[in-house]
Amino acid sequence: MAVTIEESWKQQLKSEFEQPYFKQLSQFIKAEYALYTCYPKGKDVFAAFDHSPFNETKVVIIGQDPYHGPEQANGLCFSVKDGIAHPPSLINIFKEIETDLGKPYPESGNLERWAAQRVLLLNATLTVRAHEAGSHQKRGWETFTDAVIKRLSDQREGLIFMLWGGFAKKKASLIDKKKHHILTSGHPSPLSANRGYWFGNRHFSQANEILKQAGQEPINW
Repeated sequence: MAVTIEESWKQQLKSEFEQPYFKQLSQFIKAEYALYTCYPKGKDVFAAFDHSPFNETKVVIIGQDPYHGPEQANGLCFSVKDGIAHPPSLINIFKEIETDLGKPYPESGNLERWAAQRVLLLNATLTVRAHEAGSHQKRGWETFTDAVIKRLSDQREGLIFMLWGGFAKKKASLIDKKKHHILTSGHPSPLSANRGYWFGNRHFSQANEILKQAGQEPINW
């Protein structure tokens, strides 16, 4: 797997790309993409990084792994390509933004518009085999994305991390709470949201308030 990733991230993660685990991961991914249909497309595997350079990232949202249906995944967590039906979690994210910020429900589920405003939409696992959820977990991606979170925590200040659900909340141990803002809630999936763990978290208005107080441009969610 030839790593084509935005230049500032390439510099920050150079040591990770040289680790034995990453070389094994690359071989595994190459074989998977050669033998099976996998998502996202090869050019989109590092899309989250390409949209949000290291020193410009303002907000980090952590997902688990990509959607595994045709034409859904575009390399950004919770996001789908233009014209694709919105998955249940994304519907609940947009519903929360509606009530939190009074914004109308959007037509497109493509979150590139957030990423362009320097929201890093990071899945813990960056690839998946078609129709097999979690099929590329525990192969090295989590080691890599944990290193990404740790690097942001160590090298940057004042970032906003949104950790939704049990899996994402565990990543809080990688983040320096004295330097960064951590917003946690239940996951936007129907199972969690319908039990009252998602709606009303007001993460989007909270993030914008934090950014404004720091003299930064709020996100147009």
